Amino acid sequence: MAENRKKILIFSLVYYPNPIGGAEVAIKEITDRIDPKDIEFHMVTLRFDSNLPKIEKIGNVGVHRVGGNKLSFPFLAFLKARQLHKKNKYDAIWAMMAAYAGFAALFFKLTHPKVPYLLTLQEGDPIDYIKKKVRFVYPLFRMIFTKADVIQVISNFLGDWARRMGFNGPIEFIPNGFSKESFFDKYSVEEVEELKKKFGKKKDDVYLVTVSRLVHKNAVDDVIRAMQFLPANIYFIVVGGGPDEEMLKNLAKDFGVAKRVKFIGQVDRTETAKYRKISDIFIRPSRSEGMGNSFISTMVAKLPIITTQEGGIADFLFDARRNPDKPTTGWAVDKDSPEQIAEAVKDILTHPEQVKKVVENAYNLAVRDYNWDFIAKDMRKKVFSKAWE
Repeated sequence: MAENRKKILIFSLVYYPNPIGGAEVAIKEITDRIDPKDIEFHMVTLRFDSNLPKIEKIGNVGVHRVGGNKLSFPFLAFLKARQLHKKNKYDAIWAMMAAYAGFAALFFKLTHPKVPYLLTLQEGDPIDYIKKKVRFVYPLFRMIFTKADVIQVISNFLGDWARRMGFNGPIEFIPNGFSKESFFDKYSVEEVEELKKKFGKKKDDVYLVTVSRLVHKNAVDDVIRAMQFLPANIYFIVVGGGPDEEMLKNLAKDFGVAKRVKFIGQVDRTETAKYRKISDIFIRPSRSEGMGNSFISTMVAKLPIITTQEGGIADFLFDARRNPDKPTTGWAVDKDSPEQIAEAVKDILTHPEQVKKVVENAYNLAVRDYNWDFIAKDMRKKVFSKAWE
């Protein structure tokens, strides 16, 4: 069996134990579920912290870290990949997202044209913003797409983007899954009550919650603006950190709702479920989204969701009025619409029987279509195997 084992080299700008997002979680969840006797995974990633080892094994991935920064990563990663390939003779390379990892993979593909190149798109930033960032090297950026042999996307929105970028090959739609931490049974009643006491939650208080990186695209500011239209017993729990944190705190002060907006800061992803557990409604009115793992985890947690239908969210968030032909899974609002957010909150609070049906629909959809076990099998069959067919 070992003689037939394939080898794949992954390019990823960041990886564990650095602060991670959906893309890095996807790599680990998928590679952990593939028999190492079947496929051996190596990775080149950036060594953000000099205390981290240059080489280590994380799950089923042999991680090789290179120094430098984001801008130098494509070149350093390419040089490291070329060195590793001489030793390991990879059967395919796999880039996690375009841009930094994609450029590294492209350089490798151009110098090793016979090695199949797989590209995963998980981008959540607005496409116009991405284009602006790469405007000086746009023709080269397009080649990240056109030189790929197979592209895997986590949403139909990203699949359309791949086509617009000129890719004519096979596109596989395989979403991300929900994490085990989405389930609540890991927390006892006592732990939950203790957390409520810590926050001072009273019987009639309502907690809105978001699990978000604090950046413009996640529109936490719109929820803060919506608080002025909601009763004083409604609070907003913000789980996550990011460059907009200070601005958002000042915004809450400006709107006179600072006492009702509680900033938790960055927490380990294994801890996010407990904040959902004490909350009543999940809100993240994204201005753009490749998919949004937090939404799927919230569906499994059986919390009602208020969000937009931007980007990949439209694949799973179905609104009663906007999508009458599908089982309702949440409440959709237009982007940049604080008043609509407030109205959605009020609708949820005044229709508890409707909420029960909606969260059950959402739960069933998440468990059926966003299971990592099935996703890993699809990746093995529909993406990785195409590299050596």
